[in-house]
Amino acid sequence: MSGLGAQDNDIADAAVQPGNDNGNGNGNDNDNGLDHGRHGQTDDHDAATATTEEDHHEGGIKGLKKKLTDKKADLKDKAAPPGGWDPTPFPDLAPGWTVRFVFRRAENLPAADVTTRAADPYLTATLTTSVPRRHKEDPLLVKRIHTVRDTTEPVWNEEWIVANVPASGFKLKLRLFDEDYPDHDDRLGNVTYECSHVDEAWSVGGAEGQWFDVKKRMGSKRAYLVKAVTSTVERHSMTGRLLLSMSVLGRSEGFGAQMYTVGPNYYFKHFSPMLGRLTGIKVNETADEDKNDEDDSSLQKYDFQANEIQLTGPVPEHLYHRFVAFKGWVAPMFTGKGLRGRFLHKLLHKQHNRIYTFNSSTKWGEFEGCTHDATVQFLRLAHFDEGGRIFTYVITLDGLMRFTETGKEYGIDFLSKHTMHSDVAEYIACSGEFFIRRLAHPDATEHQGEVHVPELTHPSEELPGGPPTAAPPTNPKHYQLIIDNDSGTYRPDKHQLPHLQEFLQRNFPGLGVVALHWEDEELQELKKKQNKIKQKEGKTIKMVQNRSPDSSDVSSDDASRLEDMYSSEEDKADHYKSKKGVAFDVLEDPHRLKNLALGGK
Repeated sequence: MSGLGAQDNDIADAAVQPGNDNGNGNGNDNDNGLDHGRHGQTDDHDAATATTEEDHHEGGIKGLKKKLTDKKADLKDKAAPPGGWDPTPFPDLAPGWTVRFVFRRAENLPAADVTTRAADPYLTATLTTSVPRRHKEDPLLVKRIHTVRDTTEPVWNEEWIVANVPASGFKLKLRLFDEDYPDHDDRLGNVTYECSHVDEAWSVGGAEGQWFDVKKRMGSKRAYLVKAVTSTVERHSMTGRLLLSMSVLGRSEGFGAQMYTVGPNYYFKHFSPMLGRLTGIKVNETADEDKNDEDDSSLQKYDFQANEIQLTGPVPEHLYHRFVAFKGWVAPMFTGKGLRGRFLHKLLHKQHNRIYTFNSSTKWGEFEGCTHDATVQFLRLAHFDEGGRIFTYVITLDGLMRFTETGKEYGIDFLSKHTMHSDVAEYIACSGEFFIRRLAHPDATEHQGEVHVPELTHPSEELPGGPPTAAPPTNPKHYQLIIDNDSGTYRPDKHQLPHLQEFLQRNFPGLGVVALHWEDEELQELKKKQNKIKQKEGKTIKMVQNRSPDSSDVSSDDASRLEDMYSSEEDKADHYKSKKGVAFDVLEDPHRLKNLALGGK
């Protein structure tokens, strides 16, 4: 949020930009600006032709006054633009049914890789119903099934349990892909299942499952061309099949209009050695070596880590925030409308896919929600209290938490912005920053919500029994999660932080949770200490800040960073690239890696 001042410096320019329809994110924003801009116009032709020169002169003065008035009003709107917390309640509906979907396996899929005559199949499941959402822009319920490599007969046996599926039924859209990083993933086909009624006894497939044919119409032409040749030679069917099971587990609880993921809980840990090298991030080769306090550079590698962890729903009703349209181009960026909006929307979506990239190094696992194991898994993703790390996070409306390490002083903020983390979602639950601190005693649950604790804490103070001299203890009661709402993109309401704290306490039992407003002075001091410790103890995170003249300043708000990047794309395309600029290019097109020219040393 420290970048808000930088946003306001450009308000005047944004206020006079032409074509900013719906610039503040709602359909009425331009009614005042455009209608008032037509001051003195009328449909009465006779009155218009009878206007005297004096009237024209007076109208000109009035026009100037009106422009000034409109500009002041616009400045006022920019100080409190639309967006942020949305109090819209859920529609009043009775609770639905909790349904378990099991994605068992597939067979006879096309071989997307001609050389190996195999594929790396995965699928995405999108669940839609007739239940009204709070806003039509609310994201749909989607789950990605993990990738099984080097096969055309993948076995997943992965579950998805969803609450509040209505009795009126649902539509389940399954899209099968071949993971093909860094190229575009090939579509292997679709399976669509529609159900018109759900009740307590409803099920499909039973314990063994039911086979569904994979439709080839949306599949990769190249993959199915190879499939046609092999099927002709080997004389077997070209049609792939998918085995599914579906059943009702019982009546759901909570708001009937809130369909959400119950479980199983899972995590994805994404690695990008390419981005790690470009940004200078080094980590140890293995998790075991993370516990070794010796600074052995031979055991380190360049890497950048992005994390996703599915929390147990439901997300509290009041954790509901919309992007803040503080400039005219922000709303089109989220909606993808207009030339500039389409450019920024596509760019952010591509960046999201590059940061949260799926490849052979991606780690996946499942755990039971709201348990000791869930807390330990989260702490592992955050590296416990090692190295003074600070993370940027987003929690989606379905409780998926995404986060990466951030740090303005190390010049990697461009990889850690909330718009990118949310995949340009118009509505999210909450966003901000967090860090982990270790307590001297395993009594974190006795200090829920407390910033001041009557004991030593690391990394603010040196504390034996853990980093930087020893491996971190794995007992969650040794740790506090300090989390805030520092996000200029969504500006989460400070009055909703107790709901965030309660939600995280439920999901991470044993962990102390302290939710603070970003303006809290004590929070700012704690973050300063984290940054100092990062420079002192962050042995496995070696940052390289490499600025060249075309490197724009790093803002704490992702939208202002995007505007800088947008202008640099247009006006500075031929300049010598910094590491940061090169990383942006590679995010857009990984094939540019072989043509890199890094600036400065």
